[in-house]
Amino acid sequence: MSSERSTAVRDFRHFIGGEFIASESGKTFEKRRPTDNALVGHIHEGGQAEVDAAVRAARDAMQGPWSRMTVEQRTALLYKVADEITRRFDDFVAAEMADTGQPRSMMEHAFIPRGAANFKIFADVVKNVATESFQTPTPDGAGALNYAIRVPKGVIGVICPWNAPLLLMTWKVAPALACGNAVIVKPSEETPGTATLLGEVMNAVGIPKGVYNVVHGLGPNSAGEFLTRHSGVSAITFTGETRTGAAIMKAGADGIRDVSFELGGKNAGLVFADCDFDAAIEGSMRSVFLNCGQVCLGTERLYVERPIFDRFVATLKERAEALKPGHPEDRATTLGPLISQEHRQKVLSYYEKARAEGATVVTGGGIPEMSGDLGQGSWVQPTIWTGLPETASVVREEIFGPCCHITPFDSEDEAVRLANDTQYGLSTAIWTRDLSRAHRVAARIDVGITWVNSWFLRDLRTPFGGSKQSGIGREGGVHSLEFYTELRNICVKL
Repeated sequence: MSSERSTAVRDFRHFIGGEFIASESGKTFEKRRPTDNALVGHIHEGGQAEVDAAVRAARDAMQGPWSRMTVEQRTALLYKVADEITRRFDDFVAAEMADTGQPRSMMEHAFIPRGAANFKIFADVVKNVATESFQTPTPDGAGALNYAIRVPKGVIGVICPWNAPLLLMTWKVAPALACGNAVIVKPSEETPGTATLLGEVMNAVGIPKGVYNVVHGLGPNSAGEFLTRHSGVSAITFTGETRTGAAIMKAGADGIRDVSFELGGKNAGLVFADCDFDAAIEGSMRSVFLNCGQVCLGTERLYVERPIFDRFVATLKERAEALKPGHPEDRATTLGPLISQEHRQKVLSYYEKARAEGATVVTGGGIPEMSGDLGQGSWVQPTIWTGLPETASVVREEIFGPCCHITPFDSEDEAVRLANDTQYGLSTAIWTRDLSRAHRVAARIDVGITWVNSWFLRDLRTPFGGSKQSGIGREGGVHSLEFYTELRNICVKL
């Protein structure tokens, strides 16, 4: 998709059985660009008919040539998928910028390359993970051999978020396909572009029809609900809000189907006085403001040891005020908009709550002045608060915007207690030069992933997921194989 084509109003159709099709109902809804609220295109809303068709196509694919391919043949195709995404790199960057409004630099250096890389990484994982075998004694002395094999789970329902659409979708689709499953993707209604474009890639490289399907739509009484309730879907993987995850888990209980969830978070960063100050500032800036704060693993609570508290707040304020909102194609842009006008209203409501609850607004708290058409976009100011109790709404509830509250602490035990005082348990970041403290504190934080002197550094072989109300299950490396396959034991009497 060239930049010229991206200005045309698009028609986002479902991709089912290798074909792009319209909804039987004729229903569509608008997709608007976050930067200026201009119309990007019309999205076909899927219903029961489209989900039924996608399930049939996926189940047929599981009985066709896809099921007879060797691991080497499947993984070779996945390498071709990654290479084709790279060949059409500019198309994917343009599609994701139109959907999310985030800067080109972020798309080019992180989200699109990592989205493509997922296919190669999980192709390599599935080829190199062993299963177990045991020699078992028997009364007659001949013995038996027990060994395990992995088989595909079947049709996987993949429900994706809007904040890093290609990256977070391929994080699930790549291992699912590497393991031999077929998938039905329900992308967020806010970000239809790259999931649709990936259908073209699948056809171009020869992925069998029905292996990869996309059904667009909404949640309740739409594609999302119909997909999660469909008895032909073997397992469901979801990234998104905790409340939605609970609804999907209830739907998955019918048929006793597996679920894997990455849900909400209210992540804490712990900054000790002995930290590398510049590194802690740089890492905290990224964890609070990257993607306009729309990162599940982002930091919305910062706890800073009292001797450096004032300096830290003042420096973070200066750096936040230097962020430059603007057009995603402008190389000087360092801050994009929120995903939609609706989400902006949610974030601004928390900005109001913070003031009402008595926060000290260090910086931000409103809407920036944007010139021209950008004035119609979903912009908010990067915002920092201090002075609120731990009971305040903006300290307790996930906001998903470019904002954080900073609180001082006086001891290691206090820092751990504050970090753990939440219903969520997704991630945390610890900044300290004391290696003993780093290990000690990391082991005490109730989260799925802890970073020490870093943030968002990921080795995809490691387990990833949330604790408490931040998720269920683990993916990444062999842990993805555990979700996307059934492990069977075969016992042979010798």
